[in-house]
Amino acid sequence: MPANRPNLPSALQWCPSKPIPNSMIQSDLDLFGPQPQRLASHTVLLPGFALAEIEALLDALRPVLRAAPFRHMHTPGGLRMAVGLTNCGTLGWVSDEHGYRYSPSDPLSGKPWPALPPVLLELAARAAAMAGFDGFVPDACLVNHYLPGTRLSLHQDRDEQDFGQPIVSVSLGLPAVFLFGGLQRADKTQRIPLNHGDVLVWGGEDRLRFHGVLPIKPGVHPRLGERRINLTLRKAGG
Repeated sequence: MPANRPNLPSALQWCPSKPIPNSMIQSDLDLFGPQPQRLASHTVLLPGFALAEIEALLDALRPVLRAAPFRHMHTPGGLRMAVGLTNCGTLGWVSDEHGYRYSPSDPLSGKPWPALPPVLLELAARAAAMAGFDGFVPDACLVNHYLPGTRLSLHQDRDEQDFGQPIVSVSLGLPAVFLFGGLQRADKTQRIPLNHGDVLVWGGEDRLRFHGVLPIKPGVHPRLGERRINLTLRKAGG
């Protein structure tokens, strides 16, 4: 970690201190559909929020994956990551023997990461606003590719420059169980089912909570087959 990385207490004091009002997470678009669910003071689940944009999202992802295919990176300790990943945006998250960090270029090609598709930028901004975070403009999207049996261990997202910005996570394909813990790794976790088209937003005092994904159960999604794709949008730069 860089020496000037803010520690946990100083990072938290940058975050909004007031809980999200109930009125800010009520949808007037579909009064009879699934409603937003507040899971913590600054964490909101938007069930099916991306369903109307699924085909546009998949069309936008195809050129991204052609330019920057999924790959299995290695931890600084040399372990191969189980989840395949790639990025789009001005910055992309990478991991190797030099550590975890954001980079403006794809280490496989040496070229800039593919641009963030407008449909994804617009979706992330709307979802963030629904959760009480207006003006969210991500500059990085980590695209994770899960196969049945793969999991993501508990971790904090600490490589971004501004912890006052939320994280917007879009789930596609097979269902998953998201583990949402506290500010210490040993804290008790909530188990949050995530389905195709769901969007989860967390920030504020929840921004540095530990989180992960239980092993994906075998199955075949009618649109994406035997896989789960997770799009995680962040403001990584300063």
